[in-house]
Amino acid sequence: MTARQDPSTRGTALAWPRLSELVAALGGELHGDGAREVRRIASLESADAQAISFLAQARFRPQLEATSAGCVVVRPDMAEVALARCGAAIVTPDPYLYYGRMSRWWVARQCRVPVPGVHASAVVGEGVHIHPTASIGPLAVIESGARIAEGAVIGSHVHVGFDAEIGAHTRLAPRVAFSDGCRIGARGILHSGVVIGTDGFGFAPFEGCWEKIEQLGIVRIGDDVDIGANTCVDRGALDDTVIEDGVKLDNLIQIAHNVRIGKHTAMAGCVGVAGSARIGAHCTVGGAAMILGHLEIPDHTHISAGSFVMSTLTKPGHYSGVFPIDDNATWEKNAATLRQLHTLRSRLRALEKKLTP
Repeated sequence: MTARQDPSTRGTALAWPRLSELVAALGGELHGDGAREVRRIASLESADAQAISFLAQARFRPQLEATSAGCVVVRPDMAEVALARCGAAIVTPDPYLYYGRMSRWWVARQCRVPVPGVHASAVVGEGVHIHPTASIGPLAVIESGARIAEGAVIGSHVHVGFDAEIGAHTRLAPRVAFSDGCRIGARGILHSGVVIGTDGFGFAPFEGCWEKIEQLGIVRIGDDVDIGANTCVDRGALDDTVIEDGVKLDNLIQIAHNVRIGKHTAMAGCVGVAGSARIGAHCTVGGAAMILGHLEIPDHTHISAGSFVMSTLTKPGHYSGVFPIDDNATWEKNAATLRQLHTLRSRLRALEKKLTP
């Protein structure tokens, strides 16, 4: 346990960073005046002389040629254009990656830092271990036996269940529900409205009704996992639901019980994954795609937005498509015919060649 904290947070008023300071922290090759101050990160279109921007793709060169930014992060082939237009440029092989790191550096430098300790209005159960550097916000509830590691931040109105574990420097935004027994590793981010460890959808039919099946597993989440607002991850029925290291889940995603998602896989908003699906590492799933349960998707597979994965995919690749809804018998016949369409077309062309004089 740590001492009860004052309800305020501390923030240090810092001078605006200079380009030389930014490059010293993040690397890159600076062209121009390193003493120039940067007051914000902006798009090429909205930037002014006190802003820094970036150009990731050559097709946006016209925006670079018209920008008012004081400095632009560019690839080597755009350095002269950026320097001529802005008077300063940071040259790097991957401007988009540089922008991502710059955004994190900017926030870490400028944001208000929560005070370590437990807010006076928080409710903490028996046998809870809270590292002295962790921060527990207003009206948070930490149930008995929970463990909050070094530098973790528990926002206001967060509920951390019995015997749950929150890893080092992981941040739970306001109104996250992290249920009994669940685990998350280091440096995770759970945004507002995330629910981890709700019951999976398990019911047994009996005489026209549904008998509830208790969900006995937990959710185990690895390191460096980001989960967007109002996303739900169900606990396992018997085994655990597992989200491996580096996974990125967007807002409004449903991950059902006993799903396993491999390392560094990313899913866009409104994806639904049904129970016991196994999704490999380094996959991407576009927005609103649906994945049925009890199937497998191999590593390095990419699913287009709005697609419907109905069976196991046996090899990596880029998959797309959905079939219109119909009565099931007709749908199955049409789907089977559609699978043969290319073969039938080839046979028809071969037949036409034979019949053509």
